[in-house]
Amino acid sequence: MNLQQLNLLFNGTILMDGHISSDYTKAFASDLMSDVLRYRMENTVLITGLCTIQVLRTAEMSNITCIIFARGKRVTPDMLALAKEHHITIIESELTLFELSGRLYQGGLKPVCQ
Repeated sequence: MNLQQLNLLFNGTILMDGHISSDYTKAFASDLMSDVLRYRMENTVLITGLCTIQVLRTAEMSNITCIIFARGKRVTPDMLALAKEHHITIIESELTLFELSGRLYQGGLKPVCQ
């Protein structure tokens, strides 16, 4: 699923398009970045309510190219600059992690742990 197809599932706000034509096949929802580092994350969308620069650093180390910030969390200009530097797509959503996870699962994305 490409970025536009992904965003159609929940109508988020794309703040930064990382310009990487990824075909997303999996999703992972967590506020614990140590959990993110435990798994292979290629072609994975990260859904989180943690809105800090550490999320971008974790995504960079894990090869994650798309982050959805849930629960109406707002990204800072420093975070956007780092996302641009590392070609990471940033999306903001008012939905909860639970709602986003459900919609992405129904849309065809699989959990990382499978």
